[in-house]
Amino acid sequence: MPPRLTRRVKVLYTRSFRIGVGGRDAPSLRARRGVPVTATLRGMVSPTDPPVIDLLGLIAAGELFAFETLARDSALARDLDAKVALGGIACREFGHFREVVDRLRDSGADADAVIASYLPILSEFHTKTAPRDLLEGLLKTYVGDGIAGDFGREIAAYVDPDTREFLDTILTDDGRAEFVVPFVQRSLAQDPGAAGRLALWGRRLMGEALAQAQRVAADRPDLAELVVGGADADGAGLAEFAQMLARMTEAHSDRMRALGLAP
Repeated sequence: MPPRLTRRVKVLYTRSFRIGVGGRDAPSLRARRGVPVTATLRGMVSPTDPPVIDLLGLIAAGELFAFETLARDSALARDLDAKVALGGIACREFGHFREVVDRLRDSGADADAVIASYLPILSEFHTKTAPRDLLEGLLKTYVGDGIAGDFGREIAAYVDPDTREFLDTILTDDGRAEFVVPFVQRSLAQDPGAAGRLALWGRRLMGEALAQAQRVAADRPDLAELVVGGADADGAGLAEFAQMLARMTEAHSDRMRALGLAP
């Protein structure tokens, strides 16, 4: 990564955590649900440009890990309905993975190499956030995968319309909320004492996810330049990336409240 861009990401690393937890610099988020401002400041990249290939690789790797996580949750579930629901969601995630792989290959990219380059980063995240039981696993599925989807959609605002539309179909909820929210709510009604533990777990997931987003931005210059801008760009991209992380934090809080947990 060019030195100036590396410095910009390091500045963002410390600044965004203050913004992301609702610090005084946090933007008005509900008014910013559309295309980020900086998307109008730089031209959209084409479907075969390196940043798009990099983004597709990240999304594919995320879908693969989501499949594995959901399959493990299905194995932990004790009743048939839960096993079937989680297994079905896992199968849809694997289908999305295959769709992204096909798109990468159609673009002339080495899909295996692009996806494999993200495995160490995502493996570290999943190792650090290994759930201890089914409830923690479901919270990770709903909240953690939701954060990943938010990140992908935010970055997709800077790519060509065709790729953005494709990613919108990939980064769907796939029935997580429909199953997880009532399941967790029923579990908390039976064991109210678990709420505090799960609330802390949700905060940890968000902190680890923000750290992962920072690492991706620091380690992947093509992706970083989509939002932060190139080495010679002005500071608008840096400010937008900080606001992007704040929007992700608000969406995380909305999910936690839907579960009946403190964000």
